[in-house]
Amino acid sequence: MENNNLNKHNLVKILSLIIVVVFIGLGVFLLRNQKTIEPLQLKNNLTAKTLNQTPDLEEVIRPMEGIILPVTWADLGAQLVKAGVIDVDKFKSLYEERGTFPEEYQKLLLGHNPDRLKITRANAGYLLNLFWALGLANKNSILDQGEMTDPKYGGAGGFASTGGWTMAKGDPMDHYSKHQFFTLNSDQQMLVDKVSRGIYRPCCNNSTHFPDCNHGMAMLGLLELLASQGASEQEMWQTALVVNAYWFPDTYLTIASYFKDQGFDWSELDPKEVLGVSYSSSAGSKRIVSLVSQSQGDRGGSSCGV
Repeated sequence: MENNNLNKHNLVKILSLIIVVVFIGLGVFLLRNQKTIEPLQLKNNLTAKTLNQTPDLEEVIRPMEGIILPVTWADLGAQLVKAGVIDVDKFKSLYEERGTFPEEYQKLLLGHNPDRLKITRANAGYLLNLFWALGLANKNSILDQGEMTDPKYGGAGGFASTGGWTMAKGDPMDHYSKHQFFTLNSDQQMLVDKVSRGIYRPCCNNSTHFPDCNHGMAMLGLLELLASQGASEQEMWQTALVVNAYWFPDTYLTIASYFKDQGFDWSELDPKEVLGVSYSSSAGSKRIVSLVSQSQGDRGGSSCGV
């Protein structure tokens, strides 16, 4: 009888010990899983800390003081005016109606500008229009033989980048790839062709090689000018990303936030990759937006009109 009581007592101890071990194990399991879940959730959702850093991030991708580009404008504005690509009265009136046409704009349009261009938040839209005019008018095989001339589109005149240029004297198609403001050698043209195929814009799913909107045509003009002044391929990629960040501030702030959330600084990114279809096209940028839970104010800069 005594042995039976002893056995029962030992059995109770063993069962109690098993229960304790099970609860301890369950607690450890839940704790470990909690630690694992948190960072996985943060991969797709910005933390409050990251959101608070967004103004600083914007200063990184498009500084208020601007960024100097490796290209000079010289007297191209005056040449565009002389050729009739830009009607100076229309152009100035456009900005005067908006309440701003500073001396900087006047000089870029009619003067000589030997220094390297600086893009800022304030002048990004103005430079966009100048480069749009240049890309539209400068003679280039991409315009003469590329996607813009595909018969299925009914001619190049029906695109936003052509018909939408209302700042010319006469019909904008009278200036389409008609003027030789500078000439590219074969190597420079090959470089423009190569890089233009890899640069996308958030307003559509076409590369710069198919410049059917103002941003695409402006980027083509910028690439041509860069190539004509001896820029390297890497300089062209870097410059294109800088300019796109000023032209599409909302999109590139979101892209930068996404990469920051993944642990990458903006300066570490490969411009060629960021400018590609996966991030900078309309579909690609929308995908990134869907991954980033962030509310941003409208900073403008993405309209496809003058």
